[in-house]
Amino acid sequence: MTRRRERVDQLLKGEIAELLRQAKDPRLAAFVSITDVETSPDLRHTRVFVSIMGEEEEKQEVMAGLKAAAGFLRHELRQRLDLRYIPELSFRRDDSIERGAMLLQLIHDVTADEPAAPDEKGES
Repeated sequence: MTRRRERVDQLLKGEIAELLRQAKDPRLAAFVSITDVETSPDLRHTRVFVSIMGEEEEKQEVMAGLKAAAGFLRHELRQRLDLRYIPELSFRRDDSIERGAMLLQLIHDVTADEPAAPDEKGES
């Protein structure tokens, strides 16, 4: 990945996150985090990976809201950013944060069930 694409990705990530915080669409009021942004080499298309906390139905509503808001977000990005092309936005779900939280919970459950290890002198 070129340095320019990395800078554009970071710029888009920050601006989209800010726009989502200001969104008035009730579907976007859920806890939504931008986890990653990947822009195509020609800077015309961008995949925005989002993590959504909540029930499956809420996640589907948020994804529908993001899809509906893509044109508005692109318009707002055009006004905020000094780029030749504002890329088309496509949103993808990223469940990595949720999977990580589940793994941490499993580790915690396993370590909580184990008996306390004896100290070095053989005493418990």
